[in-house]
Amino acid sequence: MASAAVMVSSAGSLLAMLQEPAPELKLHALASLNSLVHAFWHEISTSVSSIESLYEDEEFVQRQLAALVASKVFFYLGELNDALSYALGAGPLFDVSDDSDYAQTLLAKALDEYTAIQSRGTGEEKTIDPRLEAIVERMLDKCILDGKYQQAMGMSVECRRLDKLEAAISRCDNLHGVLSYCINLSHQYVSHREYRLEILQCLVKIYQTLPNPDYLSICQCLMFLGEPESVANMLDKLISGSKDDALLAYQTAFDLAENENQAFLLNVRNHLDALSSHTSAHVDLDSGPTVPSNQTNAATELSGDVQMRDDINMPNGSATTVDSNAATHADRLTKIKGILSGETSIQLTLQFLYSHNRSDLQILKTIKQAVEMRNSVCHSAAICSNAIMHAGTTVDTFLRENLEWLGRATNWAKFSATAGLGVIHRGHLQQGRALMAPYLPQNGAGGSGSPYSEGGALYALGLIHANHGEGIKEFLRESLRNTTSEVVQHGACLGLGLAALGTSDEEICEDIKNILYTDSAVAGEAAGIGMGLLMVGTASEKATEMLAYAHDTQHEKIIRGLSLGIALTVYGREEEADTLIEQMTRDQDPILRYGGMYALALAYRGTANNKAIHQLLHFAVSDVSDDVRRTAVLALGFVLYNEPEQTPRIVSLLSESYNPHVRYGAALAVGISCAGTGLSEAISLLEPLTSDVVDFVRQGALIAMAMVMIQTNESYDPRVGAFRRQLEKIILDKHEDAMSKMGAILASGILDAGGRNVTIKLKSRSKHDRLTAVVGLAVFTQFWYWYPLTYFISLAFSPTALIGLNSDLKVPKFEFLSNAKPSLFDYPKPVTQQTTATSVKVPAAILSTYAKSKSRARKDAESKAKAKAEDSSSASTSMQVDGASAAGAAAEKAPEPEPTFQILTNPARVVPAQEKFIKFLEDSRYKPVKAAPSGFVLLQDLEPTEAEELALTDAPSTAATTSTPASSAGEPVGMAVDDEPQPPPAFEYTS
Repeated sequence: MASAAVMVSSAGSLLAMLQEPAPELKLHALASLNSLVHAFWHEISTSVSSIESLYEDEEFVQRQLAALVASKVFFYLGELNDALSYALGAGPLFDVSDDSDYAQTLLAKALDEYTAIQSRGTGEEKTIDPRLEAIVERMLDKCILDGKYQQAMGMSVECRRLDKLEAAISRCDNLHGVLSYCINLSHQYVSHREYRLEILQCLVKIYQTLPNPDYLSICQCLMFLGEPESVANMLDKLISGSKDDALLAYQTAFDLAENENQAFLLNVRNHLDALSSHTSAHVDLDSGPTVPSNQTNAATELSGDVQMRDDINMPNGSATTVDSNAATHADRLTKIKGILSGETSIQLTLQFLYSHNRSDLQILKTIKQAVEMRNSVCHSAAICSNAIMHAGTTVDTFLRENLEWLGRATNWAKFSATAGLGVIHRGHLQQGRALMAPYLPQNGAGGSGSPYSEGGALYALGLIHANHGEGIKEFLRESLRNTTSEVVQHGACLGLGLAALGTSDEEICEDIKNILYTDSAVAGEAAGIGMGLLMVGTASEKATEMLAYAHDTQHEKIIRGLSLGIALTVYGREEEADTLIEQMTRDQDPILRYGGMYALALAYRGTANNKAIHQLLHFAVSDVSDDVRRTAVLALGFVLYNEPEQTPRIVSLLSESYNPHVRYGAALAVGISCAGTGLSEAISLLEPLTSDVVDFVRQGALIAMAMVMIQTNESYDPRVGAFRRQLEKIILDKHEDAMSKMGAILASGILDAGGRNVTIKLKSRSKHDRLTAVVGLAVFTQFWYWYPLTYFISLAFSPTALIGLNSDLKVPKFEFLSNAKPSLFDYPKPVTQQTTATSVKVPAAILSTYAKSKSRARKDAESKAKAKAEDSSSASTSMQVDGASAAGAAAEKAPEPEPTFQILTNPARVVPAQEKFIKFLEDSRYKPVKAAPSGFVLLQDLEPTEAEELALTDAPSTAATTSTPASSAGEPVGMAVDDEPQPPPAFEYTS
């Protein structure tokens, strides 16, 4: 038959058989046509109506075969809808395991059709052809049977078949692996928020059935589902268990705190408090399988009151056990609450940034000398650059050394200069208020006498306590209520918004609303932003009130503040925010349309949602307002930061637009989405824009380039060195425009932010968005209108550190490996001071006897060095060479090759690109609770009886921190770095 099939040159005879009355002939013709259709489809297509009529004939035995042949003909004709319709009619004859183009194309088409019907909204009718459902089910079952679990899971998620997702997961051997794969799948590829929550609910259910649940992943899922009570129960169960369980609880808490959802974390803490008070009032030691056996004693059955232990006839040993267990639980509870409040991580980060600070003051001195005093824009930029450069380090040496220069700032420049202290001391929660005391309003009377310094100080307090404002909220509220100065109100509104970020506190909301309704342009703008910060992500009815007031007021500043505030309220709400976005983007007022762009950016942050990208691109090329067009392009950076590689490709054409506002937007979009990645394509796109003909485009490109290049050095990408030189050239060029110069000064600060130990990160290590960071960058981009908002960029900073912690949350010293050349990830080289005058050296007279003795000494040194090199059997693994001692030898011999690895000591600077090279040593005393290349890593001590050597002991303790008295009214000064040492401990002398 096969040889006969090869000899066939026409399908005419087979088509003629279709007209025969005998069913056997028709059947033979169809079977033959089915195998030949790929070769003769053009000929068969003329008789396709005959094949269709056979399918429609109810009495014909092989209707399904007729449908299959018709389907193949329509496929080759390019009529995919008809082809799929007949493929469905073919039933089981349509082979889902066939690898042909025909089968694969129609399966994809069937999947798309099924997905489109399944993803319709709740109000729309969903009628699915049972034959289509049968094909999709056969396809999914085939994947599961073939062991292609990831493919099956992807298709199940896409088709909204959670039953098949569960079936695929249950068949896998590596359950933990596939569950974390599913979590990533739901965050990256599921565009509907409600459906994503359904998937996470399904995954939590599966996780909880495992014999060894993955608490880290479960708690991340529960955070998204907004279930603080479940998280609290899980953490309480872990801290009631063994030492290893407690370590896991701490690690889980650190991971949750990294997502920076203050409102959720506060709820978890409150539930933990409720659980602990219940436990202390009612001893119930049966807390599940993780509780050590020594806790199960007579007290379990008695369940009596703790205070009544003495009255119960209980053995002393049992009472002691209960006491020790209660004390251990209380200690662990205190620790976990400290982690959830952020205090522990903030304290450790402060110590790390202080002890590892590598700021180069020479860069700031160069900026200071280049800035003309009459140019207040560049003067303010220099002060701001210093704050960013020292963000979180608590080091304000440059400010204290240049008080007179700093004192020339007036009005709003003074406001910014004072607020800069908040960035430098960010996270100094215990001493924040004491540090700012010289400038704060005191009992109705000004602390510094200047409302600009007072307002700036309140703003600074907000920056210090950003997202951790429990201790400072009341003071800021009082300051807001007790002042009539709109400048002080401006600072207090921003400070309150930052301190109470996302908490939706009704009382604070009323206070800010009262300021808004005074209709003061300066205070109203900050009130609009402050309300947005307070209500971030709540999508509450307050947004409707804010929109109504924006239509009522005449002040552009208030409308702008409100439009950004409204955008902040819909943060992360995705399709839920569509109605409000539609309202704003169709508004006649360009400022509200501008707010609509931010609403789109923040509602769909990091989702790469096609609908949102399409809308933003539409406004980028069609809106009549340059403001709206610029912001629409910039907003793409927020939507795409989860897929940074896509952004340069999407905005490449926009970066060549004739409109400078669109080019500026394209630069910042790349800066935002590719921040901290050092992505080569991003740098290539920004390079031409740094030499643009328009000054503000150059400004945007320089800032964006610094954001991309942060924590990247010249060895990793040579263009970093060229960019640093370009910045210096722009700053020193007297003929350069103020806008470009400002961009270069800010870029210098961003490039070396946080003492060269922080990067800009919009995602946490668990791949979820960092709320504070995204909000911080969104408000930072408002510096276009209002320079003091530049400081919001500090909210996006994340320390590039690996900090290993033991069970006491202390930092033990131990070594680990970075499997890459040290130069790739080293700190940038310090800038050398250029000498202004060069002196001509006169050659010294050399006696012949001196030359001979020197030559002899050099030969002796060479022979000794050679002998020493032959004796040594292995090369030194030391990372640092003492230049002073090796200077003579280095001049005579070739440089040694650079090591291919580096030994780092905890805590260590680990930049994002270096993370994949980090390995824990096999013979290490410590083992991480979870494999993590950076951040806070809890460690299991494999030698608990040995004494530990602790690190991070050289940082200034918060208790000893003092505020240096102001040398003149309104001048920012800060922590005294050189405090006197503590007196030695008391001792007793014995002879």
